[in-house]
Amino acid sequence: MTRNAPEALLQSKVIQLAKMNGFRVQHSRPVQQKDGRWLTAIAGDPGFPDLVLAHRERGILFLELKSNVGKLSPGQVMWQQALSPHVEWWLVREADLDKLAKRLGGRK
Repeated sequence: MTRNAPEALLQSKVIQLAKMNGFRVQHSRPVQQKDGRWLTAIAGDPGFPDLVLAHRERGILFLELKSNVGKLSPGQVMWQQALSPHVEWWLVREADLDKLAKRLGGRK
């Protein structure tokens, strides 16, 4: 069972779009502990974006994926504030897929 089914499905769609458009994809996968807690092994600050997409000509995008009702955690807000002045940082929901597909296809 996935941690958040709507976000897992959205993630699959975004990764498929990225790969179709020649982007490299990075995602740190969380695992469920025996006590039921979810954990992502990191060395650094919590809240790092779900996906990093990189393309030789089209740049680098940092994507935070959320269901229609999902909210950013305080750590995610801190990463957004640190990254967004310098790189493309996106909050992606299902409704944003068409806009994201255009961007990944090279059309802003």
